[in-house]
Amino acid sequence: MIDRNKLNALQKIYRGLDGLHVVWAVTGSLGLALQGMDIEVRDIDIQTSRDGAFEIESCFQQHVVEPVRYLASERKRSYLGALEIDGIKVEIMGDVQALVDGDVWEEPVKVERYRRWIDLDVMQIPVLTLEHEMVAYQAMGRNERAQQIRQWLDASG
Repeated sequence: MIDRNKLNALQKIYRGLDGLHVVWAVTGSLGLALQGMDIEVRDIDIQTSRDGAFEIESCFQQHVVEPVRYLASERKRSYLGALEIDGIKVEIMGDVQALVDGDVWEEPVKVERYRRWIDLDVMQIPVLTLEHEMVAYQAMGRNERAQQIRQWLDASG
């Protein structure tokens, strides 16, 4: 069950982005929960392109707590920023890339390739497919979460 405060924040994001030409999708725990998994949702993660990340930041300027900037870790790099909407943290990730085989960076994720739509109230929320999420969690070394997704996919047919 997704708590009402997170759904209200998601609705504000949806309304704020409606009509803009930003390709985006909900990812992370909320994306999994919206697709039926029984997962604790702590925040909202939005995945987009580099330009989309800056456009979302601009659209929600009054909510910015961490400006979008380029960040890289050992296994992942992206343009990352954060908002706070009604006390809910919202992470913005643009042009996410994972390190493959320890030495080659994959191409930035093209969100439109892995997106599907979830009907929620009167909204159609874009989410990244569970299959894509499973592969992404594996690439980040988060094998336990990848395994949870695999088990859920197997059980749900």
